[in-house]
Amino acid sequence: MTPRRAVWLMVGVTLLWSIAGVVTRQLEAARGFEITFWRSAANAVALVLILSAIDGPRALLRRLRRGGRAFWVSSVCWAVMYTAFMVALSLTTVANVLITMALAPLFTAVAARLFLGHRLAARTWAAIVVAGIGIAWMYGREVGGSEARHLLGTLVALGVPIAAAVNWTLLQHLRHGDAQGNADDMLPAVLAGALLSAAVTLPLALPLSASAHDIGLLSLLGVVQLAIPCLLAMRAARVLEAPQISLLALLEVVFGVLWAWLGAGEAPSVHVLGGGALVLMALVANEALALRAPRATGVAAT
Repeated sequence: MTPRRAVWLMVGVTLLWSIAGVVTRQLEAARGFEITFWRSAANAVALVLILSAIDGPRALLRRLRRGGRAFWVSSVCWAVMYTAFMVALSLTTVANVLITMALAPLFTAVAARLFLGHRLAARTWAAIVVAGIGIAWMYGREVGGSEARHLLGTLVALGVPIAAAVNWTLLQHLRHGDAQGNADDMLPAVLAGALLSAAVTLPLALPLSASAHDIGLLSLLGVVQLAIPCLLAMRAARVLEAPQISLLALLEVVFGVLWAWLGAGEAPSVHVLGGGALVLMALVANEALALRAPRATGVAAT
């Protein structure tokens, strides 16, 4: 695969990732944790079929059984990302969730500084300050009253970039041979995360109330919005530098807000647009400058 094809592949991946918000808004009866359960369950089934087709079911089972501490930490991170994303969507707008998720590259850079000793460039510190101002602008008016639900949704959504930061820092640790484990064996952790997410949310989702229409849409998300694009992103990551992946992943925010606006009539407010623009500008500038001196920053898929 050429770098140009990898770029277009990542654009396609972000298009698939971005449909979660608008599809969720078409549900009839499923709410809260039940949404997460059905999507994670469908994701797990799809990943079992795909990974078994690639390596064989016995090889997949062996890789799951021999997973060590790093494997299960990564699995928990995937489970948190899957769960927090869908729960946040049930509490606040698609724009709020996606822009909050876009903080993952900065969180990963900070995690790499704290746990791996990577030195943060001045541009990254500047991006953190500007992004912080943008977040304050977005949510400064949502501290009380009827907007408290949106604030709660934003706090839940923060679980996605935090878990992503831990996950990508761990994988970078493994890639550099600084810990026991093999980064190449971590792909089944995506499956384990889906299984954990489904197992944890099922008791909270009872009694199940999703219609056949809802189960069909959530199964679509599990396969088309999660399983397939996650595997494609792994393929593109073999060709593209991490800063390129992070920069391209921000297209999910643009596409997702646009789909929610056009497909669900969910127009973002003025302060969300203004604060979100600051966050995205800070992230784009930081990642674009990083291309001159590549440094892993990570990307989140939810």
